[in-house]
Amino acid sequence: MMDCLVVVDMLKDFIEPDGALTIGPPGEKIVPGLKKRVESYRQKGLPVIFVCDHHEPQDREFQVFPPHAIGGKTGSEIVPDLKPQAGEKIIYKRRFDGFFGTDLDLTLRERNIKNIEIAGVLTNICVLYTAAQARMLNYGVYVDPNLVASNDPDVHQFALKEMEKTLGVEVGEGN
Repeated sequence: MMDCLVVVDMLKDFIEPDGALTIGPPGEKIVPGLKKRVESYRQKGLPVIFVCDHHEPQDREFQVFPPHAIGGKTGSEIVPDLKPQAGEKIIYKRRFDGFFGTDLDLTLRERNIKNIEIAGVLTNICVLYTAAQARMLNYGVYVDPNLVASNDPDVHQFALKEMEKTLGVEVGEGN
């Protein structure tokens, strides 16, 4: 088990079938396992940090992707099965990388966290770029392939290989 679990973009707009940018069954499939992992960290008294897309209505990202995770809208909410507990940190981001323009690094350093597990969606976008920046900042990073998902199995596998082979992320099952 790592020092901290970082849950990326487990939002209604990505996970629920009617979400604005839903990834469909692959996203829904990881919720039960991720719920167990979150509970495991909580039981051990280890931090769980939620890193969430949280866009302005006119965000430039919408030139590439349809509008999604707009702050204050239902789609930007964390799925109910993973609802944060009182005191758990939620970090809002506007770009793929959970560190870019946020206080994620400062939060981890203040808690003396050196090793993180990253879980959530999408493996090939926000999970990959958050893992890449974590490695650039010298964090140990672990990813369980059963707790990340993408809407494309080929890019999901590519991202896992990229994290492991290029970035030095520990990719394995059952942390």
